[in-house]
Amino acid sequence: MNPVINVSVIIPTYNRLWCLPQAIESCRNTQCSTEIIVIDDGSTDGTAEWLSGQKDIIIFKQGNLGKCIAVNKGCAVARGKYVKFLDSDDLLDAGSIDEQFELAETTNSDVIVSGYKVIDDNGNILREQKWVDCDDFIAQQLGECDSSHYSAYLFKKDFIADIPHRPDFAFRDDRLFVLETALKHPKVSVHNGTALLHRVHTGGRLQLTSGDMQIVQNNQHLHLYKKILQSLANSGELTKRRIAAANNIVWPLAHWIAKYNIKEALQVSNWIYQLDPGFIPPETGALGMMYKKLGFKKTEQILRFRRSLTGLFTK
Repeated sequence: MNPVINVSVIIPTYNRLWCLPQAIESCRNTQCSTEIIVIDDGSTDGTAEWLSGQKDIIIFKQGNLGKCIAVNKGCAVARGKYVKFLDSDDLLDAGSIDEQFELAETTNSDVIVSGYKVIDDNGNILREQKWVDCDDFIAQQLGECDSSHYSAYLFKKDFIADIPHRPDFAFRDDRLFVLETALKHPKVSVHNGTALLHRVHTGGRLQLTSGDMQIVQNNQHLHLYKKILQSLANSGELTKRRIAAANNIVWPLAHWIAKYNIKEALQVSNWIYQLDPGFIPPETGALGMMYKKLGFKKTEQILRFRRSLTGLFTK
């Protein structure tokens, strides 16, 4: 008879040997039965050799297929009643697995949410983000307020079984995953404290934010919101509150897109006003007045011209 597994922690990794052992160690020594699943996505830094010496880890290898496929592979074999997703350069906060598991069991919840801490490369705590109480989980995930980090969540495996990580949204797969989970109206309970140590550093994470990758990331972010808002519209659940929450994200996104394609950005801006004809740009001062008096397109053209001048004088 197979032993009962309470929690499966799924860790995709690629050339993160410098921090992977610490991430894995943070998943060990739990009171509940925890399995650790690591998917090595073609690492070339000795990760495979190091993993081969670990006796308490389920290990899979794949050849540069990406995080989404790695995580989906981990979910397919996970035996835990609950699952957690952890990037290999982050850590789980001490004791949080047991605390979240106990809360999930006593409340019969589908998702346990929690706050998180931000750390630097040396493990120093930079700030703590506690969970923000909100009475609309969907609006919170759309952008009404801070929604924590999905690696700070514990998910009931059966509840998310039909929600994959989607490679066509690879730069925003975790956000889409949580939003698709929210659309199913899970029973959510709050774990007091923090469940994740989220590392920030200058050596690129999975999300890249420059050049062509920035364009891809922005496009995925935009289409993610179109996908979710359309789902809400189809089900009659696209409320004014949720539109306002989404526009907190989509409006800044339109501004970023305008930096390289004003025509596409204008389409985003028009969509925002279609969703909410009374939308007021949040910018204040002179910039806010420009959006109000000149409109989105002319304002962005002026901003682009000003950036070009700045570039000339800094060369």
